[in-house]
Amino acid sequence: MRPTRGEGGLVLRYQRFYRVVRRVPRGRVTTYGQVAALAGMPRGARLVGYALSSLRGTANDVPWQRVLGARGRGRARVSLKDPMGAGVQRDLLEREGVRFDAHGRVDLAEFGWKPRR
Repeated sequence: MRPTRGEGGLVLRYQRFYRVVRRVPRGRVTTYGQVAALAGMPRGARLVGYALSSLRGTANDVPWQRVLGARGRGRARVSLKDPMGAGVQRDLLEREGVRFDAHGRVDLAEFGWKPRR
């Protein structure tokens, strides 16, 4: 599928990301790259971040807190630059049972979402 262009196309791409993120169950996390790949845009991790940040301050049903930045070796972490937003994200995930190590990372082998395609 070719990427769409223009503002309407951007909205359509964002909607594809949101559909993927809505599938992530409570207590599980995924990465920006995995969301992009499942939405058919394997090189669109950064765009996933833009899509999720556009939800800020809106009422929505997208569990944005379940998407983390990949950090190699099967780990991921909160990658929000805003310390307040990062704290909110971590708090929401901890309430869902997701555990962080001493370095603020999540073990994807334990908490990573393994979707059925």
